[in-house]
Amino acid sequence: MSNKTNAMRMLDKQKIVYDILTYDVGDGMINGIAVAEKINKSQEVVFKTLVAYREKSLYVFVIPVAEELDLKKAAKAAGEKKLEMLPVKELQKWTGYIRGGCSPVGMKKNYSTFIDRHANGLKKIVVSAGKIGMQIEIEPQLLAKCVAAKFLELTK
Repeated sequence: MSNKTNAMRMLDKQKIVYDILTYDVGDGMINGIAVAEKINKSQEVVFKTLVAYREKSLYVFVIPVAEELDLKKAAKAAGEKKLEMLPVKELQKWTGYIRGGCSPVGMKKNYSTFIDRHANGLKKIVVSAGKIGMQIEIEPQLLAKCVAAKFLELTK
């Protein structure tokens, strides 16, 4: 598959090793739990990318698909009093990605990124490749290095 996403091009540029996993999107089931099943991975290793904001600052959070982002912990991680989730309709404008295909790698800007600490104990995690139907499997430390992310407690 030669049509690489921004995320893949960025990882290639930094010579970071990853695997590409693809799944069928014909049934419209693109939520993280469905994706984990389709790529035959446990929900613990498949992560979703969420974007929250305060005023003009955006923050990226990478958490397990079955978990919920704790906005209080997220705000603390970001050094903000309070954060709100970025509305889905604003996602593409700010990140270049759409819902279901939002990768922590290769956004329009380098936003402060935080990865749930559970990822740190895993050999590999799976995140979106930046396109619906494609995922990247990568070592969490390499992902963190690529996007200058910190590992913190982020879920409820």
